[in-house]
Amino acid sequence: MPMFTRRHLLGLALAAALSACSTTPPPAAAPQPPRPKLIVLVAIDGLPIRQVTGYRDQLAPDGFARFLDHGRWFSDAHYEHGHTVTAAGHSIMLSGAYPQRSGIISNEWRDPATGAPVYNTGDADYTYLDNPTKPLSGTSPRNLKVETLGDVLRTRSPASKVIGISGKDRGAILPAGHKGTAYMYMGETGQFSSSTYYMAALPQWVKDFNAAKPADAFFKKTWAPLLPESAYARSAPDGQPWYLASGNGNRLPAIVGDKMDAPTPRFYENLLASPFGDELTLAFARAAVKNEQLGQRGVQDILSVSLSSHDYVNHAFGPESRLSHDHLLHLDRHLQAFFQFLDQEVGAGNYVLALTADHGFTDSPEWSASKGLDAGRFASAPSLAIVNTALAARFGVDKLAWGFSAAGLLLNEQLAAEKGLNFADVQAAAREELLKLPGVAAVFTREQLLGNDTTTPYLEAMRKSFDPTRAAQLQIVLKPNWIQSYRPTGSSHGSPYEVDNHVPLLFWGPGYVGQGEVKTRVQMADLAPTLAGIAGLPAPAQAQGKDLQLRP
Repeated sequence: MPMFTRRHLLGLALAAALSACSTTPPPAAAPQPPRPKLIVLVAIDGLPIRQVTGYRDQLAPDGFARFLDHGRWFSDAHYEHGHTVTAAGHSIMLSGAYPQRSGIISNEWRDPATGAPVYNTGDADYTYLDNPTKPLSGTSPRNLKVETLGDVLRTRSPASKVIGISGKDRGAILPAGHKGTAYMYMGETGQFSSSTYYMAALPQWVKDFNAAKPADAFFKKTWAPLLPESAYARSAPDGQPWYLASGNGNRLPAIVGDKMDAPTPRFYENLLASPFGDELTLAFARAAVKNEQLGQRGVQDILSVSLSSHDYVNHAFGPESRLSHDHLLHLDRHLQAFFQFLDQEVGAGNYVLALTADHGFTDSPEWSASKGLDAGRFASAPSLAIVNTALAARFGVDKLAWGFSAAGLLLNEQLAAEKGLNFADVQAAAREELLKLPGVAAVFTREQLLGNDTTTPYLEAMRKSFDPTRAAQLQIVLKPNWIQSYRPTGSSHGSPYEVDNHVPLLFWGPGYVGQGEVKTRVQMADLAPTLAGIAGLPAPAQAQGKDLQLRP
């Protein structure tokens, strides 16, 4: 056995102690990705993706093309709910929650208990500031049952600002959420205002903006085609018999305010159905960025700008029209100017852009019919009369159906009970009568919508639109190329078909977002979780989508 000196033993002990005390240093924490100072959501009301890609060769270099050429964009993005309308789409964008969770089943609906009309952002407890407030006006987000990305941000950072701006109340209020601030265009005065839900009085900068009467600057201004006539060969010519002839007329060039002596409420309303409505909305958005110092105060902010004019144009003339085609090109140039303003004011490396739409658009039925397709208009009033007449003949009770509500037919369940009727029998009979009507493809009962059948076509989509506390008992799906229409002109949307649910989903932001087209199918409920990931925030609690992981 070897002999050790005292010094040797002490040396061994010291070495062992030092070895025990030394540890491998922990790996350095992964660097956190940069976070944008400002998130900007641009929503184009009523814009199908097919119009963006179909006119790509005519776009300006830095409008939509900023996303297509230098951003990350999804060419197969869809809403997965069945009733594709403005309020539902805007409620999904920054919440990630479909109407089955958010409660925003449509622009308006009937109260199932009383049959009374309900507006999606209506709240009689609040009024517009410095402007008249009509019954059912949109004044608060009370009906929105879920939180938005802005609510998540302001809960964590009360100093952050979340501002929603739109030509429509619902386009401003729903993306702004419960803790943001909404400003919307007033069709009677040409001003932008807010409601007493958000504040007691308008900020001075808003008063100054309105005092300058910027809407009046467009009085008698001409909407002229942006390109030579030959550039519109892929669109339907002006003046078609199914185009709405009132408003600004149905041909270009068109004078906004023609045959008027001065700006009137009718002029202010007509302004929205022209390129000048978006131009005015973006002017207000610039004022908000400057005066609220969005993205420039050391905290993260969110700005949502919903541009409404394309929807009005498509409703009046259809997306197949030259007027819609030309409107998109004007909009593209307005977006280019707005993006370049943000580059200068906020800094191109300090913000992220996302652009989408609340729904697509179906071609006008007459245009589709001219192409040999089965197409038509489903008129609510005569259809209701037919169903009620049939139900009265069968059950001996008048007006068992209250009326159409959102995507469905609302039956008077209380009246059926008072008359001793079996409601299941009434519902089955009403469904049978609806299926006889021209243009009706499917009718789903409340029991089907609350069930778990995932194989019946369009049932799952309608289920995502169905809130049993607000929706009608019977939900209706029209045939392709058919629209629900209260007038014999123009077109609409609201179906579960691709024409209405396939929309742009475009992102741009150097350092935050990669580049290139993504052809994988995604859903619009992914937008809110994706922006949350970029912002370094948790996704809204009721979001049904996922983070698309755009970071480069």
